[in-house]
Amino acid sequence: MRLIAIFFLSIFSSCILSDESNQDSYANIILGNEQLNLYTTLLDGKKVGIVANHTSLIYGKHLVDSLLSLQINIVKIFSPEHGFRGEIEAGELVGNQIDTQTNLPVISLYGNRKKPANSDIKEVDIMLFDMQDVGVRFYTYISTMHYVMEACAENGIPLIILDRPNPNGWYVDGPVLDTNFRSFVGMHPVPLVHGMTIGEFAQMINGEGWLENKVKCDLTIIKCENYSHDTKYILPVKPSPNLPNQTSIYLYPSLGFFEGTVISIGRGTDFPFQIFGNPELPFSGYSFTPESRPGASANPPLLGEICNGYDLRDYSYDYFYSLKSINLEWLIYAYKSYPNKDEFFNSYFNLLAGNSTLKEQIIKGLDADSIRNSWTQEINSFINCRKKYLLYKDFKTENGTERGVE
Repeated sequence: MRLIAIFFLSIFSSCILSDESNQDSYANIILGNEQLNLYTTLLDGKKVGIVANHTSLIYGKHLVDSLLSLQINIVKIFSPEHGFRGEIEAGELVGNQIDTQTNLPVISLYGNRKKPANSDIKEVDIMLFDMQDVGVRFYTYISTMHYVMEACAENGIPLIILDRPNPNGWYVDGPVLDTNFRSFVGMHPVPLVHGMTIGEFAQMINGEGWLENKVKCDLTIIKCENYSHDTKYILPVKPSPNLPNQTSIYLYPSLGFFEGTVISIGRGTDFPFQIFGNPELPFSGYSFTPESRPGASANPPLLGEICNGYDLRDYSYDYFYSLKSINLEWLIYAYKSYPNKDEFFNSYFNLLAGNSTLKEQIIKGLDADSIRNSWTQEINSFINCRKKYLLYKDFKTENGTERGVE
């Protein structure tokens, strides 16, 4: 009966995909969670915990609902930042609750604790992890995955990761985190843009001994099909409230630094992570006013203030594909243009950057090329390490050669 159910879910999938915009960018990719035959047998007779959120869709239906329909015994749901249904704004703590659609307990991993307690998982035999990441170090879903891996390893619970494409998986760039600046927005010594899927990243966490006491998690990765790191994957569902579209996802690595400054990145507007500005910047022909938007930005920075700045929505996808790097020019421009430079950075900036060096370089007046050159050695070292953990053919280098899995 289960095989028949899986077959009909697959038929439903093809109907869903045929109606999606940008179909050619991702319709041929088969996500890890869509390959039910590869992991449902591992769940038979087990009490299952699931780490999931609103992106955990399988054939247009939530993974939890799909597995329940296949008589999988789900006993608990674990939710990350933004909550299980993805409606809570960035940084807002999430409490435990009962999911009204399934009556299952939802344990928050972005509330009083970010790691599952032993009491949370004592009745779990096996854990599933399925969430859409965006491939940027300070996006906290990989930090949640780290703590889930650690808890599973400490309690002898196998973890199955249902892998997904990385929408920023076609380049590596940014400062490598100095572990003296380790926090929930940066736990691992990797570049800001690491170019790995969550499955590959989990293998690196395990392989490099980054879990506490170097424990090893019993990992199973259900790979994507028809994916490589040169694939331009357009997300069908926004991964969090303030990343509403693909442009915001491509701009996120560059504009995320502004969260550690006085500059607004458009929280409280229709275009978060697609614009930036501040009342003290010179007027350049564009301005915006942040407003309260419950569920996305109820109390955004610079609420009600007219911000002079720039609208970046007209940058084409081809611009980002050809750039293959973070754009530091916007950050440098904003610092140079802001009149009271002593107020420009806040204490959060170094945690986002993963070091104190970037702030010092900007204050000293270094240009973008000089700053990027200072990352070269550590990035190259990371890329060599990264090769060991790749599950998919790597993106092409500038000279057209390929790296990683053949």
